[in-house]
Amino acid sequence: MARVEIEGLSKRFGATHVLSATDLSIEDGEFVAIVGPSGCGKSTLLRLIAGLEEPTGGRVLIDGRDVTPLPPAERGLAMVFQSYALYPHLTVAENIAFPLRVARRSRADIAARVAAVAETLDLTPLLARRPRALSGGQRQRVSIARAIVREPRVLLLDEPLSNLDTELRVRMRHEFARLHAALGATMLYVTHDQLEAMTLANRIVVMSAGRVEQVGAPLALYDAPATLAVARAIGSPGMNLLPGTIDRVDPHGATVRLTGGATVRAAVWAESGAPVTLGVRPEHLAPDPDGRFAGTVELFERLGPLSFAHLGAPGLETTIVAQLPGDRRVTLGETLRFGVAPERVHVFAADGRALPRVDASP
Repeated sequence: MARVEIEGLSKRFGATHVLSATDLSIEDGEFVAIVGPSGCGKSTLLRLIAGLEEPTGGRVLIDGRDVTPLPPAERGLAMVFQSYALYPHLTVAENIAFPLRVARRSRADIAARVAAVAETLDLTPLLARRPRALSGGQRQRVSIARAIVREPRVLLLDEPLSNLDTELRVRMRHEFARLHAALGATMLYVTHDQLEAMTLANRIVVMSAGRVEQVGAPLALYDAPATLAVARAIGSPGMNLLPGTIDRVDPHGATVRLTGGATVRAAVWAESGAPVTLGVRPEHLAPDPDGRFAGTVELFERLGPLSFAHLGAPGLETTIVAQLPGDRRVTLGETLRFGVAPERVHVFAADGRALPRVDASP
């Protein structure tokens, strides 16, 4: 286990800034997920920590030691990639043992470590097989076993589940959670799937356009996104985001006028006349005959105990998604109307930053 500190780390390819100067601290034994859209710099950040890329600026410290000039093999790290990268001509046992053989460990030590890691990841019955005889989930577990067999202080995982089908992804999420609990290792997990991040991580790092937008516990980011990019990244279904303008303000908040003329109260500090983006999560829209959110049902998703109605309305570029109880009956083309409490409304300024909240009580 180890503490990882990133100080002013940046990366540029020619004139293109892939990663702006970044500061980040990962505590000893923490599970941190890095999320964001494709091309946001999350994999680049991981490769810089691993030593697979040379930074343009800044440094990486592990337990206070500057490892920036060190090659990957001397950093005490291990990395699991999106592709399994197993040697097809070697057995599972030989694939797991490979890093130890490169390190010239004794045969007895190698045999003991391979057996212990295989037991941890339920690979013991598969040790004599070759990769072609394994399922995708089994191959990924072998890849993880090979990474942890040298007992790295930090485990880096770069979208390790993206090649698996939905059922295997769920099972492997359980494997990662169990592995982290068993090893207590410091883990950095890059994913574009926010559900994986919300499920596994102690903290989430949200990235956009080569910079860190917000760092925090999963529910903290969900309840109080600091920027529009975080609001888009966290939540499934995603937050409803609608363009508007601050119509008027008072000591208790602001009134936002949406495209089409509807007005919505929000418990935020704002400047009258400013262009904004209003955000509401689907579960915070409540059926209300006088509600300001209205539209016809264009799609209805019934998902067991919950359902989601997608509403279209004149002047809206996208549909509004509202959560309903699973037993609610809805027909396509039906008109539904919803309201929202002012304290549940998020408002983002033109620069993407969330406006500060005020007490919504009268």
